[in-house]
This record gives sequence, structure tokens and C-alpha cells, in this order.
Amino acid sequence: MGQVRTDDGVTLHVEEAGEGPPVLFLHEFAGDHRSWEPQLRALSRRYRCIVYAARGYVPSDVPEDPAAYSQFRAVDDAIAVLDALDVERAHVVGLSMGGFGTLHLGLRHPGRARSLVVAGCGYGAQPERQEAFRKESNLVADAFRDEGAAEVAKRYAVGPARVQFQNKDPRGWAEFADRLAEHSSLGSELTMRGVQAARPSLYDLTDELRTLTLPTLLISGDEDEGCLEPSLMLKRTIPTAGLALLPKTGHTCNLEEPELFDRLLERFFADVENGAWSARDPRSLATSTTGMDEGD
Repeated sequence: MGQVRTDDGVTLHVEEAGEGPPVLFLHEFAGDHRSWEPQLRALSRRYRCIVYAARGYVPSDVPEDPAAYSQFRAVDDAIAVLDALDVERAHVVGLSMGGFGTLHLGLRHPGRARSLVVAGCGYGAQPERQEAFRKESNLVADAFRDEGAAEVAKRYAVGPARVQFQNKDPRGWAEFADRLAEHSSLGSELTMRGVQAARPSLYDLTDELRTLTLPTLLISGDEDEGCLEPSLMLKRTIPTAGLALLPKTGHTCNLEEPELFDRLLERFFADVENGAWSARDPRSLATSTTGMDEGD
């Protein structure tokens, strides 16, 4: 365990396990550094696994200034962790809020990543859903402010893309829900307003995403409705992206299906390290179904 100090004076709680190529994990809004424990146990046998609690998540600092929370700041914090641990380049793995952070890190600091794993990413990204997502995010933030995390967790943990986890693994889901209830109410409120509600739409970044050359693995649960269409858009936009869908799975896919998730990561990292993950073959983008149209 250790601490990292950011350039704006925020202390982040960091933990490491294992040796080998470094892997940095960025957690989701409803999780924290503990959410990656199944991955640390599996992957730390071959990799140097690094997790940290984002600002606003105890035991990291919880700044009281709303301006201290943003998508931009979240990426800066990830880079601060890499810098403090003398990691030049890491495989970066993010879920949901962390998935957005992973993509933005790849766009802003491509030289710091060996690869990107973007899981459960896309809520509110579609242009027609963005306004409703921002409104709902601010309502959730209001609930954290007015009711506190312990009360909000009772509803948030049984959202449409969380019940799959509850049905498959009641014990694991209960642990997830209990940890959510422990979160800082202030940190959750300000993170929801500054990072979640205010982040740019992925659909406004398509020109930048087309230039992304880092090996990228997209992962989504097939019942995580808010991520399905954005995941397809990302697959079609990022030249080096592969897409994996986990069957009968919701949003908390790394905890809901840890064995499948870990297997995907291990295969992906091995392909990247061996130079076997390349950009999409342009022949697969033919406009005809079989490639045998009238012009052939």
C-alpha cells in the first residue's frame, strides 16, 4: 500500500501486487480500488497489478471543491500514479467511469499505455440519450447529497444492469452493495456531477478515436443496454479495437464473470506483448456481404 500526491495536492491511495509488465486498473463509479480484487489475484501471478482509489473515494482524499472533479482531472490522476511508481507504459484497464478514463488516457497520453481495455463504457454517450443521462446523473448526485451513500446504495445497487450480478452471485453482489454504501457521500456527489454528468460524449470524439493506434479491447455485458450501441460504435471507429460480449451479463462484468473477464485480459495482454494484436484488415470492411459482387 502507498500514497501518491497529485499536482493539485490530492492524496490517492494506491496498492500493488505481483511483478512483470505493469497493469493499471481504473474503477467504476459504484466501485473502488477493492473492485479489482479478482483480477489482482489472477493476474498478479504474471503482471505488476496497480489499483488506486480515485479522488473522492476513501481512503483517498475527498476534495470539497467541485472544480476538483472532472474527466480531465481523472486522467491526470492516473498519470500521476504511473509517474509516482516509475511506470513508463502500462496496460490500462477501466470499467465504466474507469473505461472512459482509459479511453481519454489513450487519446491524451498514448505513449504511456501498452494497451487499453475499455469495459462497460458508453452510458449517456449516444447523442439522443446524453441530455437524459446528464439529468439523471445530477438527480443521483442530489440523492447522495440529501440522503447519503448508505441510502442511495439500496437503490443504485439494483439498477437494470446490476440485477444480473445479484441473480448470479448474491454473495458477491451483497459485498459490492455494502462497499457502495461505505462510499463518501460528498465524494460520490461531486464525482457524479463533475466526472459523470459533465464528460464529453464519445460520439463527439470519433475523429480522435479513428487515430487511436493502441491495441484496444472492448468488453461489455450483453444485458448492459447503455453500453451495447456505444461499444459497437467504438469497435467500428477504433482501427485496433476488438469487441467481446459476455453472455447474460450486466454492467459489473469484472465481478459478475471474473473468470471470463480474466481470461480475456490474459489472452489480450499476451497478444499485445507478442505483437499479435494488429489493426483491422481493411478487406473486412467491404461493402458487399461476401466480397463477390457484380464488379468481381
